[in-house]
Amino acid sequence: MKQRIGFLSFGHWHPSPHSGTRTGGDALVQAIDLAVAAEELGIDGAFFRVHHFARQLASPFPLLAAIGARTSRIEIGTGVIDMRYENPLYMAEEAAAADLISAHAGGEGRLQLGVSRGSPETALNGSATFGYVPGDDETDADIARAKTEVFRAAIAGAGVAQANPQMTGTTGLLPIQPQSPGLPDRIWWGSGTRATAKWTAEQGMNLMSSTLLTEDTGVPFDELQAEQIQIYRDAWADAGWERTPRVSVSRSILPILTDEDRMYFGEREASDSQDQVGYLDGGLARFGKSYIGEPDKIAAELAQDAAVAASDTLLVTVPNQLGVDYNARLLAAIAEHIAPAIGWSPAD
Repeated sequence: MKQRIGFLSFGHWHPSPHSGTRTGGDALVQAIDLAVAAEELGIDGAFFRVHHFARQLASPFPLLAAIGARTSRIEIGTGVIDMRYENPLYMAEEAAAADLISAHAGGEGRLQLGVSRGSPETALNGSATFGYVPGDDETDADIARAKTEVFRAAIAGAGVAQANPQMTGTTGLLPIQPQSPGLPDRIWWGSGTRATAKWTAEQGMNLMSSTLLTEDTGVPFDELQAEQIQIYRDAWADAGWERTPRVSVSRSILPILTDEDRMYFGEREASDSQDQVGYLDGGLARFGKSYIGEPDKIAAELAQDAAVAASDTLLVTVPNQLGVDYNARLLAAIAEHIAPAIGWSPAD
């Protein structure tokens, strides 16, 4: 299979003199400019993390719509939207609108929406502050999955509101508008375990394997992630879905080509070259290593990464606070010196 490569930005900003992204406005405008630059390089996707109550990107649809209007080919998406915070019907309207804007060059839209239960956050009960309070027997995962079900039904055209016969002359159920063809097949679930990967396949969603796995069996991160992907693919086949699913993994890839690269990342080459195991949400979690060093070394290591080989989409996390020019050079270095080793070639 042809490997796709996209970038994944967390959209950090900080009012520090050392930051190239000092405000929320900087983060948004630079995200658009980086997506434009990435498209010019032949990169396949521009993806953005969504966090609330933090100096990071939080409202993805205005950003995705703006990128869709400025570009013509590159996929645009999220990795991931925390569904606990979302009104699923309003989100369905926003997603369809952004997708249709991205289709301005013809054909279907380019939205690839990663959604999930979300990750540990800076706010206590943040989604409850937004007005979404789980019931007595409802977990965070329950509320995220229930909202995702409503959202997916809405973008697929299900009737969700009773028609006013005085206005419509009918008494049936009305779907949200607009509708965007193909969008239902471009929803991904962000999965951090083998069990949720199986559930994702059973639901007919694409798999966005997390940057960390909230379980640990003692094997290297890429092998555990490859096992998760195989469980997903087996469950997809068992479910009998007709289309071919998409699978993405994320990696931190930092080639060192210049003194500037060495200044920023040289000291991390040794310390971040191994998986990390720690506690998260009360259990063991395994974090994947970073790929830092000379391009030939990174290319050889990535070519041996079992999960990258098992996926069809690699999302490269970018240090967005270093600015658009730096990150465009980073993506260009990856595209030229590293990506061919995993079967990637520039998009037309």
